[in-house]
Amino acid sequence: MENVLILKGNILYSENKDTIVCKANSYLVSKDGVVAGVFEKLPAEYAACPVTDYGDKLILPGMVDMHIHAPQFSFRGNGMDLELLPWLNTYTFPEEAKFENLDYAKKAYGYFADRMKKSATTRAVIFATRHREATLLLMDLMEQTGLDTFIGKINMDRESIPELMDKGPLDSAYSTFGWINEAMKRFKLSKPILTPRFIPSCSDALMNELNEIQRTYHIPVQSHLSENPGEVAWVSELCPWSKFYGDAYDHFGLFGSEGKTVMAHCIFSGEDEIALMKKNGVFVAHCPASNMNLSSGIAPIRRYLDENMNVGIGSDVAGGESESMFRAIVQTIQVSKMYWRYIDETKKPLTFDEAFYLATLGGGQFFGKVGSFKEGYAMDAVVIDDSIYPSPIDMTIKQRIERAVYLSTDINGIVGKFVNGSKVL
Repeated sequence: MENVLILKGNILYSENKDTIVCKANSYLVSKDGVVAGVFEKLPAEYAACPVTDYGDKLILPGMVDMHIHAPQFSFRGNGMDLELLPWLNTYTFPEEAKFENLDYAKKAYGYFADRMKKSATTRAVIFATRHREATLLLMDLMEQTGLDTFIGKINMDRESIPELMDKGPLDSAYSTFGWINEAMKRFKLSKPILTPRFIPSCSDALMNELNEIQRTYHIPVQSHLSENPGEVAWVSELCPWSKFYGDAYDHFGLFGSEGKTVMAHCIFSGEDEIALMKKNGVFVAHCPASNMNLSSGIAPIRRYLDENMNVGIGSDVAGGESESMFRAIVQTIQVSKMYWRYIDETKKPLTFDEAFYLATLGGGQFFGKVGSFKEGYAMDAVVIDDSIYPSPIDMTIKQRIERAVYLSTDINGIVGKFVNGSKVL
């Protein structure tokens, strides 16, 4: 039988936000890159098909990183004593300006692509820079990794260093039109996503141009929302006509009303903003490491999850110090405990099952039927060897995956990785 992939091992996946299904010594079957089922005994129709037996290892859905900055990968771990806006001006903007140089971009993006291929991430929503050619280079490198990604060429025409700003709204729009057309012709796995950096860096005229692009190509949108108190106040000054931060995006049709939209952070979203996010189906990319490192705050993820909003997790390198999504799961749980203890005792901390869901099925919905091993879902899988951290305790599969996540076993313990049914590692 052609195009059938069968993996054997200890299989686990989110059935929903509350439940992780665990199947010991079972078979994960996919056809043409789509999950056909998980079986304790292999059905007779697959008896003649080859089986990749991973023994006692753990097989789980690939992680979905909803927010990561590829050009910032090189300086991750630096500048963590600064808040958001000073950090952008001191570290981020000067570094991103270097990507005008394609030789530098090739070297930096090469490191990023190599690490992403070796990580537990199988899908990602990625920021590049404003540079068209460097962004196409990143898309080419990510295409070669086999990961399925959305990659955005940043738009910004104000409030930055001169080297990093487009010459004006029309220049920014024309460059973006050209980039989208070329990317759609060249790539299958690296897909374009419209990327206004954030409201402070985009003039009203540029946002109007981006709305026209979105309506022409119907591609998704990514940006930042209500991350830092200073940023929120800045938006009010720059867009005095807006009712709140999210309203400034919505005014230009870039807040879920005309296509999928993911907004990173959403820490200081008020009632009206949250109501509009729910109405428009906006995805929240929760970035706990970045929010701690840059002293931004703690997002009310328990509320978003309980109100059935679209939520996933982002590593947010380099605000976040690591691309490890296992670490991001742990940090998601930890900051929810701090929110419960110090901000609102009615908002219970997230469970491990819930945080695992956010990193797989929760964020995966941005890509479609992604992030689970339920029938009909994309066959994205990661195989973990948790024996690299031996223990005398006889653990259940559930206990083993929790332990593997808390010990960041995705950094050194990955022994197999599959995207859309194709082996990439």
